[in-house]
Amino acid sequence: MQIHIHNLTKTFGPLRANDAISLEFAAGQIHGVLGENGAGKSTLMKLLSGFLRRDAGEVRLDGRPVRLASPAEALRAGVGMIHQDPLDVPAFTALENFYCASPRAAMPSLSAARRMLSELAERLEFTVAPDSPVSGLTMGQRQQLEIMRLLACGARVLILDEPTTGITAAQAVALFAALRRLAAEGKTVLFVSHKLDEVAALCQTVSVLRAGRVVGTQMPVPQPHERLLTMMFGQAQPEPDAGAVSTTPVEQTPVPAEQPPVWQLADITLRQGALTLSNLTLEIRAGTVLGLAGLEGSGQQLLLRLLAGQLRPPVGQLRLNGVDMTGASMPAMREAGVHFLPADRLAEGLVGAFSLTDHAALLNRSRFLLDRRTAVAEARTAIADYDIRATPDTPIEALSGGNQQRALLALLPEWCAGLLMEQPTRGLDVTSAHAVWQRLLARRNAGTALVFASAELDELLEYSDYIIVFFAGRVSRPLARSELNETRLAELIGGIGFENARSSRTDAA
Repeated sequence: MQIHIHNLTKTFGPLRANDAISLEFAAGQIHGVLGENGAGKSTLMKLLSGFLRRDAGEVRLDGRPVRLASPAEALRAGVGMIHQDPLDVPAFTALENFYCASPRAAMPSLSAARRMLSELAERLEFTVAPDSPVSGLTMGQRQQLEIMRLLACGARVLILDEPTTGITAAQAVALFAALRRLAAEGKTVLFVSHKLDEVAALCQTVSVLRAGRVVGTQMPVPQPHERLLTMMFGQAQPEPDAGAVSTTPVEQTPVPAEQPPVWQLADITLRQGALTLSNLTLEIRAGTVLGLAGLEGSGQQLLLRLLAGQLRPPVGQLRLNGVDMTGASMPAMREAGVHFLPADRLAEGLVGAFSLTDHAALLNRSRFLLDRRTAVAEARTAIADYDIRATPDTPIEALSGGNQQRALLALLPEWCAGLLMEQPTRGLDVTSAHAVWQRLLARRNAGTALVFASAELDELLEYSDYIIVFFAGRVSRPLARSELNETRLAELIGGIGFENARSSRTDAA
């Protein structure tokens, strides 16, 4: 399906997210759409997929003008979008999600839906079992399920918004292979990203947005990275070499050995579903950065939620700043200075319909009555400090994924004893990610213990003082950054030499 966009415009109050954008995308190809956070990529894709209504302009599909006033209308026209956070129901199984969200004409019965889901999974080489609860699927598998659902609904255009953020390298390989297969079958794929190496590896053409406008149109791939970075940011930006740790200077102080522990775990056993962490003994000291590595679902999320008070261990003891907090609730941990930034921003971290001003007002518990003037001032400060492309009254759900992430970070209190993060730079471009880590390291240097899980090996190696590797519910000792390189870390994540990285004694990070 050929897509023609002419003068597409979308504003949010004074914010002009898309400013008279004109683009064309040919059928049967994979097109890259690049831009820094807040450039207007997500807004454009939401207009094409019916999640937002345009203020002006025209969209034509195969030469025919279309309205696209809702996601259902867009899907009937053949356009489907896979968001950064998949749109599914965690309490349902994969099959139930697939069946409930699909037209009855395509799937008249649950048994017909099962056959179609199995056939699509086999054809695309996806690993989604029909009867698996969605709550137990990895982010990559949830993404695969959404792709298959859209195809079953008749999508001939697939829009993917930052699809490799938070998925494993193996899942990214499977995704790329499936997209190439779909393009060869005549589907049109719009691949929205800020990762130049992925666009170079996958796409036939690339277009670039900056500040809501098109600055590069349908350029053949490959393109010099320096040219694309200049288009994205207005000036050339440093980009780490693939497979190497960035040499960009980071303000980071040595770890004082005498710092007291923030968390102390003694012989803890923790279970969730089929996964069990056993005999976990660990100290995490103030002023350190502990990275958690492993394939998704290997146990790192369990540890984060244990430290946050979301999960309570049936066996063992957890102490926070020397106080026994075994079984303490998440509010109690928060009162003690522990804060958690989840990967699923809108489900667990933010209220999509609320603005930054609304969030600032709600977070200030010292007031009996909400002081909107003060909340607006706090929102303006957050926008300036974190370069959030929004106004104080812009709904969070209207922001790009990267701007939502910056908003989540901006709402943290000034002081934290411990900060827990899933994918802290999820959806951020290289410049934004570096700026966020500068702020996180400033907290670390002030004594906050940082614990983060990431699928990006270069991020783990660059910013961690220590790294713990999870493999099928087993946990390594804290490994000093000096002990690891990207090859060694990848081997440990895959289980190669894992037993040598384990220890039965108490380890400190």
